[in-house]
Formats: sequence, structure tokens, C-alpha cells
Amino acid sequence: MAKRQDFAEKAKKATQEKGVKCAKCGTIKVPMLYVQSVRSSHNSYRFNRSRVQLCKCNEKELFA
Repeated sequence: MAKRQDFAEKAKKATQEKGVKCAKCGTIKVPMLYVQSVRSSHNSYRFNRSRVQLCKCNEKELFA
């Protein structure tokens, strides 16, 4: 049978922060979609999309 869960355990679980902590600054890393516009050889723009983990350490690098 499943383990019974009381209200105190539910409240404790709701207050916990989800995610991975950064080794340098100790903040929670937030997944984010990084879109970069690149000019192609046909003089049109193309968008490169990539998922990055954002924290206080690399915030200036991505938003600069």
C-alpha cells in the first residue's frame, strides 16, 4: 500500500525549492530558452535556439 501523507509533509514539500544548485554561487539554476539571431549566407536571418541553465554566475554573459 501507499504511504500516508499528512498535511505537514505536504506543506514542507511545497516550500522546498526545485532545481539544481550552482556550485559557484549556490543559487538555483533556472532552465531558459536562449535565442540568438544569426545572418545566413543568403542575407536572411536564422534563429539558433538552445536551452541553458541560468544562475547569477552566468547571467551577465547571457544578457549582455
